[in-house]
Amino acid sequence: MMGTPSISKPAIVGAGLIGASMAAMFSKAGLAVTVWDPNADSETAFRSRLKGASDQLASLGWANDGAVTWCNSLEEALADADWVQENAPETLPVKHKLYSDIETILSPQTIIASSTSALTWTELAEGMQSPSRLVTVHPFNPAHLMPLVEIYSRDNQTAAVATTLFSSLGKETVVLKQDAVGQIAERMASALRREADHIVAEGIADVTAVDAALVHGPGLRWSIAGAHLSYHLGGGSGGIDHYLSHLGPSQEHRWASLGTPHLSADVCDALVKGVAEETDGLSVAALEDRRDQLLIEALRLRQSVGTLANNSGTTEHFRTTIGE
Repeated sequence: MMGTPSISKPAIVGAGLIGASMAAMFSKAGLAVTVWDPNADSETAFRSRLKGASDQLASLGWANDGAVTWCNSLEEALADADWVQENAPETLPVKHKLYSDIETILSPQTIIASSTSALTWTELAEGMQSPSRLVTVHPFNPAHLMPLVEIYSRDNQTAAVATTLFSSLGKETVVLKQDAVGQIAERMASALRREADHIVAEGIADVTAVDAALVHGPGLRWSIAGAHLSYHLGGGSGGIDHYLSHLGPSQEHRWASLGTPHLSADVCDALVKGVAEETDGLSVAALEDRRDQLLIEALRLRQSVGTLANNSGTTEHFRTTIGE
């Protein structure tokens, strides 16, 4: 694998949705992957998810095939591992116990990468013998398709190794300057979700209208330009400076009207009924398949034309570093 010759035997700890996606990425990059989950009965579901993710990556040009070995113990999975990808439930006692077990098996130099979405590095590192080995690497679901990986560690070298690794896997890596709940994208997504629920709770619009407004409006624009660049273009020839000086007050006026909804029984009922109407009987599995098909087509387009945010094809790496 280009760029990360030191990482050749990653271990997946936790074989759920994220674990399967991570295993697919590593194996399709030609790496030998070991997998362990405390629920031994989860192997069948894991293998099914792994095949689906691997097939999707193959359709995007990921040409290699590394072995994926299911292990019956943590010790077996970690034998000779030079990277640990932890995907345990978002519960601190569970993760702390797991890190303690890992640290008794592996040298302090072996990095432990957590795919946490809600917990902070500071919370996770508490009690570790070698906290400098810990890095949070937060992907977006489905992790094997979504380009983003958010990275944070208080040890700059550990963060640099994680950045190099996931960049070589075709990911768009962003490194946080400070530890933060929800990293970057989840914080923005949470702000958007709060207002989406507020609009439904206040009766301004229903679930279907809210989703349609986002998908066919700012969501499409944000996917190529992001939040700041979109408003830079909204400022005309004067760019973001003109926008802030002339339209900033109107932005603050809109901020002042945003809500803080309470997820009461009535609001939850409205959201559940609204999603049921929007999906019109389609199962979660069917919706996931359709979502993934659309994501793959979007990734192919971005590969060919790029985005304003980075001036390059986001998934160009799929061919240049993984497919070779």
